[in-house]
Amino acid sequence: MEQDKEKEGIENINCQLSIVNCQLNKNVYPIFDKMMGRSDKEQLLGQRSVMVWFTGLSGSGKSTLAIALERELHQRGYLCRILDGDNIRSGINNNLGFSAEDRIENIRRIAEVGKLFIDSGIVTLAAFISPNDYIREMAGTIIGKEDFLEVYVSTPIEECERRDVKGLYAKARRGEIRDFTGVSAPFEAPVHPALTLDTSLLTLEESVQKLLNLIIPKIEIN
Repeated sequence: MEQDKEKEGIENINCQLSIVNCQLNKNVYPIFDKMMGRSDKEQLLGQRSVMVWFTGLSGSGKSTLAIALERELHQRGYLCRILDGDNIRSGINNNLGFSAEDRIENIRRIAEVGKLFIDSGIVTLAAFISPNDYIREMAGTIIGKEDFLEVYVSTPIEECERRDVKGLYAKARRGEIRDFTGVSAPFEAPVHPALTLDTSLLTLEESVQKLLNLIIPKIEIN
């Protein structure tokens, strides 16, 4: 039922976007062909941009991996930007709740913001639960499938609960938090992620090295 609502919500949003784009095409003077392009920005920065989208349960290690990866890429001279719940929910999405519709809109806005960073030549790291294929498919479509690297942080729920210093899983199991992913709401594992990392088996350094092996060839300009 929850997935049906999310699918319906995505279809409604896509319909609304089509209407808005049509109106924009009629009423707004196009300037995109006059703006500096993505390739200009990439040449300036000496890198190619890409979106690395971390998905997984709460406590799986998504943000920890994104932060460590950003530091490693920064040391190598690559400009990055992290998007996660802290800087998104406290800012551009601070008017959204956790209903099925708001969860979809949350990811849609994140993807649109991420697309702007990609078009600016910036390596973008997004760390969000994004619990099902519908939502991740929407994000990938907005950003562009060729620029979208899905990284599944597959840490088992038992380990995620053990790490949970905020006690969110315990509250969810007591019924104090509704629709909590992994407890009272499902999580759909990606079918074909670009990379899968289980942080209960891999050290942070090992995980980051696997990420670097995946990303560096895609962002370096020879």
